[in-house]
Amino acid sequence: MPEKVNRKDLSINTIIGPNTGVWGSIDAGGFTRVDGSVNGDMSAQGRVVVGERARMKSNVTGTQVTIGGVVRGNILASERLVVLSTGLVIGDVITRRIQADEGCVIHGRIVVCTSEEAWNEALAEYRDALGVRETLSGGESKGV
Repeated sequence: MPEKVNRKDLSINTIIGPNTGVWGSIDAGGFTRVDGSVNGDMSAQGRVVVGERARMKSNVTGTQVTIGGVVRGNILASERLVVLSTGLVIGDVITRRIQADEGCVIHGRIVVCTSEEAWNEALAEYRDALGVRETLSGGESKGV
């Protein structure tokens, strides 16, 4: 059965192009594509695509997240995570579905939630851990 495509996810709302660097957190309203570098957490209300040349030191949150470049941080994908053969993830992953292409690297804990209850529990545990880290570091880390 083909997946239902949400029309809002077809248009890109935010683009961080090649040779562009962002230092600070990003809260995007829809589909976001990153081809540059980001040093700060990224939260999107829609899909997130991290291109092959992208470099991120970020916790990434989105509905469907595709990684083709480097992400050093945790990933929360409420629907699905795809790590392409060129992708490198150094951090923990929480998602409902995952696809990891041959040749990709994921260095961290992977939690795949098969139910809404498991998703909510994993999300609460993740946010609690972030809160503890933020308290211990003096408020430098931003929660997702």
